[in-house]
Amino acid sequence: MAAETVPEVQLVVFQLAGETYGVEINHVQEIIRLQAITEIPRTPAFVEGVINLRGRIIPILDMHKRFHLPAAEATNNTRIMVVELGEMTVGMIVDSVSEVLRLPADSIEPPPPMISGIDVAYLKGVGKWNDKLIILLALDRVLRESEQRELQQEVAAGVASK
Repeated sequence: MAAETVPEVQLVVFQLAGETYGVEINHVQEIIRLQAITEIPRTPAFVEGVINLRGRIIPILDMHKRFHLPAAEATNNTRIMVVELGEMTVGMIVDSVSEVLRLPADSIEPPPPMISGIDVAYLKGVGKWNDKLIILLALDRVLRESEQRELQQEVAAGVASK
């Protein structure tokens, strides 16, 4: 008789303000080095601007600002994770990306009310991996629908005016 397989979640694990986060790998298109970002006027403070990624204009979000965390200087490890955020493709600036791992689904618990000052609305759960806790982001909640629409319009208007 075959052993039962435990459902797993495959995560891209990254660091932000000293904490370890994870997002489901199927939402991550690619991970790139930090590059020059073109500012767009009239966008929310957490929107750094846009980049041209092989002909596609991608809005870039500073996750420190989005989650109201202390600002961090860019380093050689700083990365842009290009992800699907609801209906949009955006880049998220993170301190570093460390690994891809498979986490047993039964090791994930609902998020506690507050983690490192981040609103629980952004969280999917907390996973236990060896002796680490991995905060799982709910990417579909990082931007509200109204913010997505507004950002799409501002980016289109900002790019057109450049």
